[in-house]
Order: sequence, then structure tokens, then C-alpha cells
Amino acid sequence: MTFDQIRTFLWVARLGGFRKAAERLCLSQPAVSTRIANLEDELRVPLFERGSGELVLTKQGTLLLSYAEQMLFVEEEIKQRVANPSEADGLFRVGASETIAQAWLPEFLKAFSETYPRVNVDLTVDISLNLRTSLLERKLDLAFLMGPVSEFSVENVPLPSFDLHWYRSVSNAQTDLSVVPVISYARMTRPYRELMSELSRRIGPSVRVFASASLSASLKMIAAGIAVGPYPRALARDFLKSEQIVEFDAGFRPQPLQFTASYLSEPRSFLVENSAEIAQSVALNWDKSQP
Repeated sequence: MTFDQIRTFLWVARLGGFRKAAERLCLSQPAVSTRIANLEDELRVPLFERGSGELVLTKQGTLLLSYAEQMLFVEEEIKQRVANPSEADGLFRVGASETIAQAWLPEFLKAFSETYPRVNVDLTVDISLNLRTSLLERKLDLAFLMGPVSEFSVENVPLPSFDLHWYRSVSNAQTDLSVVPVISYARMTRPYRELMSELSRRIGPSVRVFASASLSASLKMIAAGIAVGPYPRALARDFLKSEQIVEFDAGFRPQPLQFTASYLSEPRSFLVENSAEIAQSVALNWDKSQP
């Protein structure tokens, strides 16, 4: 019995299938099947009930799962307490909202690479709803999203928030929200829902709201005089410096954007936990440096 077999068994059990475990472990599906078959031969018991649907643990498989979690926890403890972080390797899957990607994400990736120079990073930039789904499906190891994620299995490390400010084009002074269109975040996001609720209450059904998942495209539309909108000042800085847009008072400001570094607490990974702490430190330092 080897750690590789135990680790493979754990991920097959966690994800409910050989294919998903193979993707998570960067192995071929036959390799995963072989490891499980060899483990079952060595233990002389079936670990899974194989049917047409998702794999189900047998009584012996359920018992082994508890031991597997303990063994891998000890392995993580050894890596944390004894091993040199710079010698860690593998694939680290990070998801980030575009707000984070355009703010302090580059500084985080630099700090992460300095701490774990041999770990490869797979980066996904998407809306928070999709990042949350990918995290819960174990397709991401760490997600920087609008949080917290209200699931018992998820740890949420708080990150600095982003205040929202209203912007209009320098070439178009129109700021009457009952006349000029408002552009906001993508429809399936919290900022969009909250903004729509407030605009509907203040202005009524005549308000025109555009939705865009691309923050850079939204700010370009504002600069072109097509619409106005509330966005973080950090994202609008280049447009402000080039005097394409200016801030204005719309009579109210949407709630600040709250972010967390979120990850699944089980099975435990000190690489993920340390990375969340690195992200929090980088984000706090970045936030303090902003004018």
C-alpha cells in the first residue's frame, strides 16, 4: 500500500468517479483505475460499489476513507513542518474575479511564485458565481471572489473591500440616471442585483441598465459617453489619469464589494492555506498603498 494509492482512493471517493479523480491528479483514467484495483487486491476487499451511476463506497471503503484522511493530514503536516516550501511542486488552480485580476492579483502571483517556485499555476478569471461553482466542484483550489461562500465545507479568508464610485465621460456631462443608461457588472452577480434594486426603487422601471462581464469594456463604454456606472476607483485609475472619465455624485453609492479568499477545508492542504494567507497579506498591502 502506497501514499499514491491512498491519495488516489481519497480523490475517487471525494469526487465520485475515476475520470474526475484523474483530472484532479493529472493522471490518465486507466492509471487511476489500476491504482484502485491494486489497492483492492492488496486489501482483498471491494472499496466501491460499481454501477451505472456515481461510485458508492462500500462499508470497507467508508472505513478506509477515514484512515486515508488522517494519513494525508499527517503528510500535509510533514510538508508544512519539515519540508522546504521551495521544493513543493504540482499544479495550483486559482480563480479570481476580474476586479481582483485588475487590482492586486499580479502581486499575489509574484509572491506565490517566490514562495513556491516549482508549483505551476492554472489561472481562471470569471464572475464570482462561476468561481463558486468551480470551487465546490473541486475544479479550483483557491478562489478570490465576492464572498463569503456560505458552505460548511468552505473556509473564507477576508480580503479588503472595494468602494464603488460613479463615473461619466468627460465628453458627456449627462448624469440623469432616468435618461442616461447605467452600465454594471454581469447580470448573475451581486453588484448587478443590488444596483438594479436600488435604481428601480429610486427611478422606476424606465431605468436602462447594461450588463457586462468585462470591466475594462464597461469603462471604455463610459469613456465613450455611452453610459455611466459605479466601479472601483482602482480599476478606473488609468481612465482618470488620461482625463477620459470623471467621478460624479449620483445621489447614492452602491455597497462596497466584499471579497474573500475561499477554499475547501477538506482534505487539508497547507499549500492552499498558506496561499490564502499570502493573498490576504498582499491585498492588505496593496490596499494601503492606494491613494
